[in-house]
Amino acid sequence: MREWWVQVGLLAVPLLAAYLHIPPPQLSPALHAWKASGKFFTYKGMRIFYQDSAGVVGSPEIVVLLHGFPTSSYDWYKIWEGLTLRFHRVIALDFLGFGFSDKPRPHHYSIFEQASIVEALLRHLGLQNRRINLLSHDYGDIVAQELLYRYKQNRSGRLTIKSLCLSNGGIFPETHHPLLLQKILKDGGVLSPILTRLMNFFVFSRGLLQYINQRQKFQRRWVGALTSVTIPIHFIYGPLDPVNPYPEFLELYRKTLPRSTVSILDDHISHYPQLEDPMGFLNAYMGFINSF
Repeated sequence: MREWWVQVGLLAVPLLAAYLHIPPPQLSPALHAWKASGKFFTYKGMRIFYQDSAGVVGSPEIVVLLHGFPTSSYDWYKIWEGLTLRFHRVIALDFLGFGFSDKPRPHHYSIFEQASIVEALLRHLGLQNRRINLLSHDYGDIVAQELLYRYKQNRSGRLTIKSLCLSNGGIFPETHHPLLLQKILKDGGVLSPILTRLMNFFVFSRGLLQYINQRQKFQRRWVGALTSVTIPIHFIYGPLDPVNPYPEFLELYRKTLPRSTVSILDDHISHYPQLEDPMGFLNAYMGFINSF
């Protein structure tokens, strides 16, 4: 009798081959509606999806939302309506390689390019000279840090940032604990292309996950931007986050950014606070925005 693992292998190979040719699942009605209500603009020949909603009439306030990894602008849908009751414009995009935006392969994805795409979107919308409130999560926190660095340098054509609110992002490499799957996909190896296809996520490519390495390489640039600007900064934190664990992350954050205010949500809230506790997240953000 053959070894059991040989039998399993003989059965698994045809099943895996069949699965790899199964088309991705259909979009849900909610995602169809989200796509239909958004628009696209072109950045260097690549289509970028974005949402732009008009909110309070007469208010000058604009908020730009930067989503996390490995998701999309849809992460904000539970607080979208609440934001339109406070802001004149509520804007979000799918970063290159995410959501409904193009996913060029091969491509050297970088935080710098994503930040440039945000700037290009605001130029496209004619908002390049307006003061912008940034609200970010996870991967978007790093993009926000790069935008903050450019703002600090006072370079022509960069965003003018009025305030920044971060949430559950690994802004400090030393307290960031990527999941095992992220490590495997980031570092490559024979499992990387198989897992990429099996999970139906183009975003789980090695190129996209290099932001983890970029964050470590450019730590001084990006953390330095947070510590050196004088705009209001806030952090909304789900303390059950396995990627940025409590209290290790929060202790370093408060030590590094003593000027920043912090909102800690309920104990059971984890890495996606805007989805897990939208009302708590929205209340925390509004409390920050109304404080200056």
